[in-house]
Amino acid sequence: MTEFVQSINQGIPNLQLGSMNDIDNFDIDRLNSSLKYDDNHISQPIIENNKETKKLKKKKEKEQQSQSNKKIINMQPVQKSKARIILLDDTEEYVALNKEDTGKMLYTRVCDLIRLEEKDYFGLNFIDNENNKCWLNNDKYVKSQLKGIHAIFYLQVKFYPPEPILLQEDITRYQLCLQLRQDILSGKLPCSFVTYALLGSYTAQAELGDYSESDHGITYDYLKDLQFAPVQDDELLKRIHEQHRRHKGQPPNAADLHFLENAKKLAMYGVDIHSAEDSENVDINIGVSANGILIYRDKLRINRFAWPKILKISYKRKYFFIKLRPSDFDRYESTIGFKLPTYRAAKALWKIAVEHHAFFRLRRPEEIRKRPVLPRFNSTFRYTGTYTYHQTRQLLLDRPNPDFERSLSKRMSKSLNISTGETNRPLPHPQTIEPFFQTHQISIPEKDEDEDTPTPEYA
Repeated sequence: MTEFVQSINQGIPNLQLGSMNDIDNFDIDRLNSSLKYDDNHISQPIIENNKETKKLKKKKEKEQQSQSNKKIINMQPVQKSKARIILLDDTEEYVALNKEDTGKMLYTRVCDLIRLEEKDYFGLNFIDNENNKCWLNNDKYVKSQLKGIHAIFYLQVKFYPPEPILLQEDITRYQLCLQLRQDILSGKLPCSFVTYALLGSYTAQAELGDYSESDHGITYDYLKDLQFAPVQDDELLKRIHEQHRRHKGQPPNAADLHFLENAKKLAMYGVDIHSAEDSENVDINIGVSANGILIYRDKLRINRFAWPKILKISYKRKYFFIKLRPSDFDRYESTIGFKLPTYRAAKALWKIAVEHHAFFRLRRPEEIRKRPVLPRFNSTFRYTGTYTYHQTRQLLLDRPNPDFERSLSKRMSKSLNISTGETNRPLPHPQTIEPFFQTHQISIPEKDEDEDTPTPEYA
C-alpha cells in the first residue's frame, strides 16, 4: 500500500496525502476521476490533464508575447507624412500631414505658413486618378479623399471677389494677383493687346519698383525675363516699358490694386469653366461665377442664369440639370440639362456651383444637419467654409498688415543685380495709401447690396 501511495505522489504533485487513519476524509471519487489504470501496470497511472495544462501554458505564453509586442508598437512614435504644397508663386512647401487630419486642419497649416488670414477666398485642390481637378473638402479626412494618390496640393483662388478693393490686407490682394497672372498665362483669362500692356505695366511696377535708367537700362530688355502674356513679342514689351515709366512713385500694393481694378472688368474674371454638351450634342462650356451660371459656345456667351433665377441645381450620372423659376410669361418651371464627359465631372460641376451659390448668396453658412435615422440616397454636400462673402466684408482684422516677400522680385533681383534695399523694402500699411486713392478718385460703392434683399437668408 505504501508503494501505491508513493507512485501516486510522483504522478500527482498537488495531491495532499494523509495517514491511513484519515481514510474517512480521503476523497476517493476525486482520485478515481483523475486517474486511469492499465491492466498490466497498475502502479503507473496515466494523467490526462498534463496535456491540457501544457496547451494552456503555450496559449498564455503566446498571449503574453502578443501583448508585449503591442506595448512596443504603442511606445514607438507615430510616423507623420508630409504633404507637398505648391503655392501661387510656384514655390513648394512641405506641411505635416497626419493620418487623421481633416481638410480644414491641413488648409489651416498652409495659411498659417504664408500668414494668410482671409482664408475663405482660397482653397487647396489636387488631381485625382481620372485627371480631374478636385477641391479638398474641409470636413472629410485628407487620406480618404486622396484614395491612394500622392499628397500634392495646389493653393489657388476658389472664390474671386467681385470688388478686390474691399479686401483688407495686402497679402490677400497679392495672392489674388498671382492667381490672375496664372490665369492670363494659361489662357483662362483672355485679354486684348491693350489690356495685356496695361496689366503688364502694373506687374512690372509691383515686382521691379520704379523705372530707373541706371538699374534697368534705356531699352525694354529688362522685361524679357518676365512673362506677361501667353505669346508676347517685342511690340508688347515696348508698350509695357512705356507705361511702366509712368507709374513712378507707386508702391507695390498700390500697383496690385490697379492691376485688380482693371482685371475685374474682364469678361472671364472669376469664371470656373467646365466642358460639356447641350441637348444637340454641341460642344459648349459651362461657367460658374459669383453672379450665376454662364453658357459659352465658340468662346461667346450665349446664355446666363443668375442665382436668383435658379431654383435648383442637381446632377444624375453624366448629366447636370438647372431648374429655373417661372418668369412673368411662363406658367411652369423649366429644367435644362447638359451632358458632361464623366460622372465625376458632373459631380464636380455640381459641387462648385453649390459652393459658389452658398458663398456669394447666403448671409452665413448652413448648419451641419444631423444624420437621419433612415438612410438617404441623395448627396448632402454643402459649403464647408468658415464665412460667406457677406460675412467677410463685415470682419475687421485686428493684426497689423503683415510684411511679405515677393518671390518674383527676388528672382529678378538676382538676374538684374538690383540691391535688396529697393526691391524688398517693407510695404506700407493701408493708411499710407489713402491719399493715393483720393488723388486718383477710385470710387468705392457706398450702397450695400443687402438693403434690397427680399429674404433674410440671402445676402
